[in-house]
Amino acid sequence: MLILISPAKTLDYSAPDYKGHSIPEFQTDIKSLVSVMKKKSPSQLKELMGISDNLAELNRDRFKTFKKEFNFENSKQALLAFKGDVYTRIDVDNYSEEDFNFAQNHLRILSGLYGLLKPLDLIQPYRLEMGTKVENRKGKNLYEYWDTKIAKAINKVASGEPIINLASNEYFKAVHKKTLKSPVINIQFKEFKDGSYKTIGFFAKQARGMMTNFAIKNRIEDPEMLKTFNEDRYEYSETLSTASTWTFVR
Repeated sequence: MLILISPAKTLDYSAPDYKGHSIPEFQTDIKSLVSVMKKKSPSQLKELMGISDNLAELNRDRFKTFKKEFNFENSKQALLAFKGDVYTRIDVDNYSEEDFNFAQNHLRILSGLYGLLKPLDLIQPYRLEMGTKVENRKGKNLYEYWDTKIAKAINKVASGEPIINLASNEYFKAVHKKTLKSPVINIQFKEFKDGSYKTIGFFAKQARGMMTNFAIKNRIEDPEMLKTFNEDRYEYSETLSTASTWTFVR
């Protein structure tokens, strides 16, 4: 079983307590993409990413100073660096070495810049969402840039075992479905509101983090065991689920 999640825009680059780490796989592709982004002016980044002047300046500087080598002077492990809504519910501050090892084997993070990350891969600070329409040598956006590479990398680690999709639509779209050799189980989280069950973005993101944490802490390798997930009053709904899409409600 392999879990897929999205990255986060919010980053924390305080010094990590845990020193175990690995290096991102797609070094050549990362450098090529960084070289494209280095040529962008702050005004171009502002328009391309829909961000403020300050964020445009910050990310121009990040791409300009991006280093070829990844080390603790310029990088941090992905699972520790990301601090968005999903990651606030992954209790990495209390992870043991065994927890990190299990995550390294059973979790992957999709990324616009890095393609596919292991939890302990060192990453330099960046902002580049998968949906950004960056023209590059392979096409007009990042989906064309990554093409089948992400799916092929997933195939190597999943070895035909089920994929648990806890990523957003924007990011999972980068996984070339026809290339995948594993069955995919999509997970939905819904809230009962105004007489029906609805997906509410903020709560769904937090729930994705909670389920990721639940799987890691309980060493879950059989997808069926995820149906026992009941944190924060969520419960599996047989009636709202299908074989390929499992729905949890509260």
